[in-house]
Amino acid sequence: MERVLNLLLIRFGLIVGGLVVLALLVFAVALVLKRRGRLDAARRYAAPAAHAASRYLDDRSAARGRGGVSRGGGSVAGAVVRAAARHLDDGGRGPRRREREPGRGEAR
Repeated sequence: MERVLNLLLIRFGLIVGGLVVLALLVFAVALVLKRRGRLDAARRYAAPAAHAASRYLDDRSAARGRGGVSRGGGSVAGAVVRAAARHLDDGGRGPRRREREPGRGEAR
């Protein structure tokens, strides 16, 4: 039993380590693209792929909800891809802020 638990722990560590390396690699590529001024071009190319992946994961989770096993509102991967697609739609500017109405919120 101890051997099985050790193997599961090693497997978990390798998966998490791989994900961390992948995240660092994506961050480094984005940083290099930003410094060279090519981030907007990369964003234009990545947006359709992110939207397609988001639609695919939405369709998959909808099909799973009709008769398959539900994961309580979708998978983590679907949430990450949808957040990336929203970020790409915003153009990397972050959440949109509402404009203040004149005369409101000003100190007098």
